[in-house]
Amino acid sequence: MSGHSKWATTKHKKAVIDAKRGKLFAKLIKNIEVASRTGGADLDGNPTLFDAVQKAKKQSVPNKNIDSAIKRGAGLEAGGADYETIMYEGYGPNGVAVLIECLTDNRNRAASEVRVAMTRNGGSMADPGSVSYLFHRKGVVIVPKGELTEDDVLAAVLDAGAEEVNDLGDTFEVLSEATDLVAVRTALQEAGIDYDSADANFVPTMQVELDEEGARKIFKLIDALEDSDDVQNVFANFDVSDEVMEKVDA
Repeated sequence: MSGHSKWATTKHKKAVIDAKRGKLFAKLIKNIEVASRTGGADLDGNPTLFDAVQKAKKQSVPNKNIDSAIKRGAGLEAGGADYETIMYEGYGPNGVAVLIECLTDNRNRAASEVRVAMTRNGGSMADPGSVSYLFHRKGVVIVPKGELTEDDVLAAVLDAGAEEVNDLGDTFEVLSEATDLVAVRTALQEAGIDYDSADANFVPTMQVELDEEGARKIFKLIDALEDSDDVQNVFANFDVSDEVMEKVDA
């Protein structure tokens, strides 16, 4: 997943700077609210909420916003929306498989926005199940490199169920079964290793290698999808080499 993960990481950094920061904050807050509603407001007893809060703090979401979202989700404060998770499937340019995870309080609006973003950017919708079989649900923990080596990270997480550690340049990506995510994240904490995010993500089983033009098209499509407030995550099975990424970044 080298190019794809690297692209996600650089995009992550850029997103903090520009106007998308507001959108990012809103999505992180929504995650917290849903996690609190599903598993309760106690961070120790609700690992999904713990991870959602950690992620929000890493992106400098103010504590008062985080606390308020937890209370809304748990019903301790008015104003919580009834969000549902919906997965849409489709194909982007060059036959790239795309999974779109929405968290919405309006199913019709979400469907409409996803369809418009897909059709305007060279994509097409697909029937449920026709794309998702190309992905596995995996635990993904992103660890900032700092002074760490791959061996340091591997030693900390191996017994916790980690399957592999990938070097993404500035960070390490630790993959595990989704059910081992909390154990892996806890093992890192116990080893005193900081991490940027811990999520259960859809990781592709096979990838489409893209050239510069193909990469630009798929990035444009993903940007358009992520521009929707209802779209929480976009997963796609493309890979982009470092050389191509440099051209796109330039």
